[in-house]
Amino acid sequence: MPAATPNNTARTLFAPIAPTYQRWASVLSLGQDKRWRATMVAGLKLPPGGLVLDVATGTGSITRLLQKSGHTVVGADLSSAMLGQHPGPSRVLARGERLPFRPDLFDGVTFGYLLRYVDDPIACLAGFWRVLKSGSRLGMVEFGLPTTWYVPWRVYANGMLAVAGRLIGQGWYEVGKFLRPSIEDFHQRHPDLDSVFREAGFVEVRSRRLSLGGGLVMWGRKP
Repeated sequence: MPAATPNNTARTLFAPIAPTYQRWASVLSLGQDKRWRATMVAGLKLPPGGLVLDVATGTGSITRLLQKSGHTVVGADLSSAMLGQHPGPSRVLARGERLPFRPDLFDGVTFGYLLRYVDDPIACLAGFWRVLKSGSRLGMVEFGLPTTWYVPWRVYANGMLAVAGRLIGQGWYEVGKFLRPSIEDFHQRHPDLDSVFREAGFVEVRSRRLSLGGGLVMWGRKP
């Protein structure tokens, strides 16, 4: 059995749900994830027709938005099962921490729900910094940890997601059990993500909390 590393956890969780991810991820986020992705892409302010790297691309939700805006997108993910559902045409099997691209290549980097699955978020972000052109931006979508409605959020994330996952099947029960402790642990270990971005070399770091804090969108620029 593979060691229980963050990367292997991601592979194990996402392989069974890849065929149904596009549909049920939106339903289980109560339709909010689409809004988070659109906000992140709009805030990147990419040049027309830019070359963008979409890391942890999954089934291509962010990729599709970028393509609709006229950008050329390279999707990278460590899960071959998820890439099998990706719209392509450029797909690369790769870890976010070890990107097989030359420095200063991309006009933008995007990623969603990734940093909870890496050992060292700063090192991972520094890898994104390396492949970005000077002056270019990256954008992140992640689950936030609400404060004003923490108790209802915890009830939903702690119990209702698992119940819904059991009804859906195909690995969603395991995802439902995993998400709440994963989100809480990540934000407890990294309460100031702005400083994490800055330590990786990014400037003009901005963050925006959406859906009463349930969604977190961030941006940074390579000097």
